[in-house]
Amino acid sequence: MDGIYDITPGAAAERVLLVMLPGAKDSPEDMVERGLVRALRERALPVDVVVADAHLDYYLERSFLERLRHDIVAPAQAKGYTRIWLMGISLGGMGSLVYARAHPADIEGVILLAPFLGTRGTMEEVVRAGGLSRWQPGEIKVDDDEHALLAWLKSYRSSDPKAPKIYLGYGKDDRYAPASQLLAERLPPQRVMAIPGGHDWPTWTVLWAGLLDREHLALAARRTR
Repeated sequence: MDGIYDITPGAAAERVLLVMLPGAKDSPEDMVERGLVRALRERALPVDVVVADAHLDYYLERSFLERLRHDIVAPAQAKGYTRIWLMGISLGGMGSLVYARAHPADIEGVILLAPFLGTRGTMEEVVRAGGLSRWQPGEIKVDDDEHALLAWLKSYRSSDPKAPKIYLGYGKDDRYAPASQLLAERLPPQRVMAIPGGHDWPTWTVLWAGLLDREHLALAARRTR
């Protein structure tokens, strides 16, 4: 898995690495051109960035976890990074959560923009149950990644100091908004941002800027657990 690296100048203790994961139809170049890295630099956040080329094939081949850990996260840890965050848009949001579930000790936090959390039928099943708290997943098959992820989110406790922090931003008119609303119920209100908008770049860039400008997120990017 390749990536575009952007390292902030200067040496600093406990440098933060932010791994950005694109959506299914986007590339690392799209994320750079849309100004996501520039937004960090404009705010002088001491965060190094790698925009990973985590394209759809990795998910379809079920090699996403292995490649992200072997090609991106493990080399970063070998270089001394102990504070690694994931940021994902749409499918990249699901990828961020899948990785955090599988390797929670690797990740300090995740930032999700309009995450894809499951197919319509799966999400309707949770909605009918009355939300993640009331939903009962039952026995989950080994290859049922959607239900396994949702079951993990059901058990997620933001107050657990060992659990990766989760921040969420989404457009209220997004086709995946119902799924985001289910997730938002599991998170502290200060970690959620919802604005008018759909599943598109104009909405995501506003959400990204808004989350970066929230004091608690800026502090989270600077403090240890």
